[in-house]
Amino acid sequence: MGRTSRLMRLDAFTKTVEDARIRTTSGGLVTIFSVLVIFFLVIGEFNDYRKVTVISELVVDKARGEQMEIHLNVTFPRVPCELLSLDVMDVSGDLQASVSHGVEKHRLDKFGTIIESSYLEVHPEHPKHLDPDYCGECYGANAPETSTKHGCCQTCDDVREAYAAKGWAFGDGTGVHQCEEEGYKERIKEQAEEGCRIDGHLWVNKVIGNFHIAPGKSFSNAQMHVHDLQNYLQSDVDHDFTHTINNLAFGPPLPTNLLHERHHQQNPLDGTSKHTKDRNYNYLYFLKIVSTSYEHLDGGYTINTHQYSVTSHERSLEGGKDEVHPGTVHAKGGIPGVFFSYDISPMKVINREVRMKSFAGFLTGVCAVIGGTLTVAAALDRGLYEGARRMGKVHQR
Repeated sequence: MGRTSRLMRLDAFTKTVEDARIRTTSGGLVTIFSVLVIFFLVIGEFNDYRKVTVISELVVDKARGEQMEIHLNVTFPRVPCELLSLDVMDVSGDLQASVSHGVEKHRLDKFGTIIESSYLEVHPEHPKHLDPDYCGECYGANAPETSTKHGCCQTCDDVREAYAAKGWAFGDGTGVHQCEEEGYKERIKEQAEEGCRIDGHLWVNKVIGNFHIAPGKSFSNAQMHVHDLQNYLQSDVDHDFTHTINNLAFGPPLPTNLLHERHHQQNPLDGTSKHTKDRNYNYLYFLKIVSTSYEHLDGGYTINTHQYSVTSHERSLEGGKDEVHPGTVHAKGGIPGVFFSYDISPMKVINREVRMKSFAGFLTGVCAVIGGTLTVAAALDRGLYEGARRMGKVHQR
């Protein structure tokens, strides 16, 4: 009994006798109001606990020897697919001429409707008109290693490859038996007024480099990368490199919530359109690429991608002056087309998802909401009760 009495003296939550309690209408209203306030405030605390934010960290990119994926979708309304080639080169000496793997050409009519779609092919299907024992002439050039028959130029494309290796202009294939049999010249004329959309992806070394879309087959001549422009420049149709970049991305896209927080596109060139009526016109985009990773909250997955900033220049190869910065003078000459020159930043951005509030913080907030609301409600109820009682005494007098 002695120990029990000592514990009773320590009781901070003294009880009242049921008969001594007074229930009032105002107390009931305050109670209902308090419950509603507690309910909405607890929901707010729960929403804060569930809310996820993204914290960005800038670190040195230590990755070496990696490859980078480029997603490309560009429309050229006034250059036929037959005249376009896609090349990739970098400072390591890697050269991908007339890229074929993973890239698709869409032939477009003058209204932009797709006529035909086909993957870029360095060597098309073996022509059916050839005799199995046929050995085509290479017209003074050396047969390419990719020819279906060693030492022979079996197709028109074999002859083009052989000429490119020599650094010779090829033209429309007039006088070349293989091209005349395949109707190469007629195919160029048939597509002369068409447009083209190039769509696909490339894999490149993660080093400084460039890729470009230009007319004619490319080849190296005295350590220079050049294109056979004869068919493009001598065409009766006025071709030009008006274009729309529908999409240009390096790696997979970032999550939508991260892009929303940053209020800008991951790919600043998406939807970019350029217009010209000059056949000899060059567009150059300088890209600064930053490696970017996105780490999900529960560690279930990590997205490794890239973001980039861009500076664009354009110039006429006839006038020799930059159209964006008139004071900058360029040397005359060059290749018409669209060029993308990219540089790799030594830094990397890491985006991590984190909760704004821990579970312990959530429980603390709930306790504070309940305790604070009940304390304020008790004070309010006491004030209403005392006010009503004093008003009753005044009326009794």
